[in-house]
Amino acid sequence: MEYWVMWLVIVILLTIIEFATVNLVSIWFVISGILSLIISIFTDNFLIQFGVFVLGGILLLLMTKPLLKKMKLFPTTKINLDRIIGMDGIVTEEIKKNIVGEVKVDGKLWSAVADETIPVDTVVKVEKIDGVKLVVKNDDPERKQEEKLQNKTKKPQKKKEVK
Repeated sequence: MEYWVMWLVIVILLTIIEFATVNLVSIWFVISGILSLIISIFTDNFLIQFGVFVLGGILLLLMTKPLLKKMKLFPTTKINLDRIIGMDGIVTEEIKKNIVGEVKVDGKLWSAVADETIPVDTVVKVEKIDGVKLVVKNDDPERKQEEKLQNKTKKPQKKKEVK
């Protein structure tokens, strides 16, 4: 069998694999396989052809993958889930250790879990999202609770009239 036929078969197989995976891994070896196919027309030395295939594929992979990542062809937009991570929320239904409760974050109610018991009206911080539930933690319980109590007990002051 001629070497160019072998390289043609390899290129076709790698192209099929690339279409099946869409990870931009085997595409570089498709290109190096095409280079090896062209070289096989000029030389019968299999080691040279194989060396071009392996080294070419590895070099293309290592050089172009970081460049493509830097280019960011598609801008990443934050979705609701990404946006609320790190936000503060208020517990609307008590959260017990590893038992689902409810938290209001950004005006919306979410199911939430925590690794501690958190009472209603406690300010919490969203750490991450696990499935459809928020994972929250009590965000500096003393300071946040004091602020909340102060705001509730403060009476609105009447403005003094200046004559």
